Amino acid sequence: MELYKKYRPVNFKQVVGQDDVIRILVDFGKRKSVPHCLLFVGPSGCGKTTIARILRKKIKCGDADFQELNVADFRGIDMVRDLRSRMTLSPMTGDTRVWLIDECASLTKDAQNAFLKILEDTPDHVYFFLATTDPQKLLRTIRTRATEIQVKPLTRKGIDELFERVVEGEGKEMPQEEVVDKIFDLSAGSPRKALVLLDQVLDIKDIDQALDVLTGGANEQDVIELARMLLNPKTQWSQVAKFLKGIDGLDEQVESIRWLVLSYMSTVILNNGANASRAFVALDAFRDHFYDCKKAGLILACRETLEQ
Repeated sequence: MELYKKYRPVNFKQVVGQDDVIRILVDFGKRKSVPHCLLFVGPSGCGKTTIARILRKKIKCGDADFQELNVADFRGIDMVRDLRSRMTLSPMTGDTRVWLIDECASLTKDAQNAFLKILEDTPDHVYFFLATTDPQKLLRTIRTRATEIQVKPLTRKGIDELFERVVEGEGKEMPQEEVVDKIFDLSAGSPRKALVLLDQVLDIKDIDQALDVLTGGANEQDVIELARMLLNPKTQWSQVAKFLKGIDGLDEQVESIRWLVLSYMSTVILNNGANASRAFVALDAFRDHFYDCKKAGLILACRETLEQ
């Protein structure tokens, strides 16, 4: 089993690097005042849905009364109407009914307006846990009715704490400092991405070999050049296409290229560098993994960045 699945937290004590979030949710539980609509906000892979799943057990929601919806698959008003028709039903196996709506910001405007009406008349036994990386795309009226929970990327200290737990559980040795540094840079603080990368190099003792695996053989300087091209408003698509054609085994390297581009763009933004606003566009275009779409996903992300 992949490390990120094997070591996914099943209780609040196992959640790393989110002390403020856990403190708030535990306090809600102690006061028996968990809000009926929670909005979990933060970067992809940082634990929004994991924390929400743990919380639903804390409020005594059984498996039969818990439904997780990904708005990427169900984003229209019909989904909201179906939800409204079922939320008045009593719980079957616990005290509450919970809907976890992932990527809720992708709901259409009509669906958001319909959902707003649900929030204004929520039964006592019903809770909505919303999760998104783009809260600004939600209607302001929804955000004001929800209690926002900010889930943050892990710090380097948090990555070390996570890795120590996993390495001990696997009976392995901690990777070299340089390797952990590279994983931290490529993961951008995402525990899920960090564990995916750790899985690839945990048994590799040679530092250079481990670093080569992490970058997928992609030349870091070449990828930096790609990132600079994407930031330059004068860059033509033909230039980027020529660059991508020159990379051997592109399908095998797209994720490594994506991580390197994200790392570079993040540095530009945090340093308030030139074209920082364009770097935000690139972060959005490159935020989803390319495991399924491979080269096509990379091409699309580059094109979307250039067209903004």
